[in-house]
Amino acid sequence: MRILSVSEVRALESTADMAGYSYAQMMEQAGKSLAIAVVQRISPLRGRRVLVLVGPGNNGGDGLVAARLLRESGAQVTAYLTSKRDPEQDTVFKQTQASGVTMVYAQDDPQFELLTRLTSQAHVILDSLLGIGSSPPLRGIIADVVRNVKAGLAQITADPLTSLNRPPKPTAPRPLIVAVDGPSGLDFDSGDIDPLALKAHLTVTFATPKWGHFTLPGAEYVGELLVADIGIPKHIEIPNKGTAIATPEIVRQWLPTRSLDAHKGAFGKALIVAGSVNYTGAALLAASAAVRAGAGLVTLAIPNLLHPAIVPALPEVTYILLPHTLGVLDGHAMGPLTEKIGGENSLAYSAMLVGPGLGHTPETVAFMRRLFGLETGKRGTGFAPRETKTAGERPTLPPLVVDADGLNILSDIAEWQKLLPPETILTPHPGEMARLTGKTTAEVQANRLRIAQTSAAAWGHIVVLKGAFTIVAAPDGKTMLSPFANPGLASAGTGDVLAGTIVALRAQGLEAFQAAVAGAYLHGLAGEIVRERLGTAGIAASDVARALPEAVQRIT
Repeated sequence: MRILSVSEVRALESTADMAGYSYAQMMEQAGKSLAIAVVQRISPLRGRRVLVLVGPGNNGGDGLVAARLLRESGAQVTAYLTSKRDPEQDTVFKQTQASGVTMVYAQDDPQFELLTRLTSQAHVILDSLLGIGSSPPLRGIIADVVRNVKAGLAQITADPLTSLNRPPKPTAPRPLIVAVDGPSGLDFDSGDIDPLALKAHLTVTFATPKWGHFTLPGAEYVGELLVADIGIPKHIEIPNKGTAIATPEIVRQWLPTRSLDAHKGAFGKALIVAGSVNYTGAALLAASAAVRAGAGLVTLAIPNLLHPAIVPALPEVTYILLPHTLGVLDGHAMGPLTEKIGGENSLAYSAMLVGPGLGHTPETVAFMRRLFGLETGKRGTGFAPRETKTAGERPTLPPLVVDADGLNILSDIAEWQKLLPPETILTPHPGEMARLTGKTTAEVQANRLRIAQTSAAAWGHIVVLKGAFTIVAAPDGKTMLSPFANPGLASAGTGDVLAGTIVALRAQGLEAFQAAVAGAYLHGLAGEIVRERLGTAGIAASDVARALPEAVQRIT
């Protein structure tokens, strides 16, 4: 499912209209989809009060169709129109009026007293004031309507009975605010939005999602996003270039089948090089996520000092205990690690993760340099150390995922991208991406998509730029967006869980891009599962790791 710009959506609709699938047919189907979405969430609908805010354009027409269908379903529906419509010229308006929907015109409510009252009494509000062609700020009568709807919402009082020792159970919002295509006041390309706009609980958009749905600050006003089919014929193709949204259907087809006669070797062997005395939990979380994401065998390579602390919490994995200096890996760790991944006794790991919790001490830097075939020579006549290839010591690395401190150490090495196996998966958060690219974190956040794509192309590796709506970009330009933005995941350790999830999927045989996209999707879905149970405050990374099997179950 592609994310389209406003101009691309307009071109798609125009092509459909010229092919014989008219705007009127698209509007009817859009209104039907809106009505279905409301019925699915408000049941029974009979007798419920629905307020439809109707603007002057096609977005208002979608709202009028939905108003008619909701009235036919038994709701008490009022359409509040910002301007007059001529029933002789406007068939949609005429049909809605004939269905018994109450029509109120803003010009007949000069003080907006009726609008305020209708808002305070509504069970559902449909925002169909402005569509994809609009941009902030809200102006004129539209701004006045939204401002007074907010005044009506403020009049809705809470339950006057307050329990001191038993908090109330969460209930469905009243009124349920549904945005038609997007909240009025949203720029559907840039994500800019008028702060006056109504925050929707649900947005029903049509044919494809738009960029504004996934770009802050506008994305905060979208709520749940539902993409509805409006019947555009299949032979009219949506543009096949650009960024797509990861969906359950896409991820499902990538996940390996698990036959009844399977054994642990059938689902890959993942090696995780992680942890230090100050960041023991990072290793634990990454390995736990790899187990929960379905890897057949997970091996954790850690400073041997950490073993007694981790093994009681994670007995399912095997261990490679490595030499260390005061609890951090050093250059001497390369010997035993090389034996396991490149020598005659190699366990043939199918994927490897390096980085979570390693730290950034000089000893760890030395370990990472030797892992990638570098050593620091003696100083020459200048002050900078020489970097030379380490003859015969570097093992042939399995398909690789680099995270956290692994990325920070790489950022200090010239032409680091040439040292990595082809299609290595890099999982930076915005700060780490800033260090890798030489930009500021603010610059990365302001240009997330472009920077992820250009960096993947320049480096020749898969980039997973973490954050709200995580971006996965491949060197060939292929890009996918994870549809999740969850403040509950702004918690220490969730990045380690993501890295462990990705390496598990890579170990199970997914291609690099597939493993990165599927890992980001399952991680985001696991976060949503936890948010459903706990809310957004206090989510622990271990909660997300434990929810991974349920995330897989929900989409398979």
